[in-house]
Amino acid sequence: MDWEYEPREFAIGFDEDGNPAQFFRPDFYLPGDDLYIEITTMSQKLVTKKNKKVRLLGEFHPEIQCKVFYQRDYLNLLVKYGLAEPPDQDMPPVPTRMPGAPRIEDLGGDNTLAVG
Repeated sequence: MDWEYEPREFAIGFDEDGNPAQFFRPDFYLPGDDLYIEITTMSQKLVTKKNKKVRLLGEFHPEIQCKVFYQRDYLNLLVKYGLAEPPDQDMPPVPTRMPGAPRIEDLGGDNTLAVG
């Protein structure tokens, strides 16, 4: 499988004049799948920052596909390909969605707005 390491940087934040001010460079690009991969095995607070960058990438560059591999995914790959022994402890949970404001359906409400 062909891959490239950090081949491209994307603007994900802009100043008041519309000039790029914040950038994101995913770890890998898989040209055969036209897919960027971001790997994060860091502490949870840093994972949240990476998730935000991937979310912003999707907002500003919807044509770009980027998947995040978390610590659990990385460790599973090491075991799968014989590069590490299975862990003795529980794996960290995989996030179920990108962080941000809760969605209405997550709060048990409906999509109507009460005007009163």
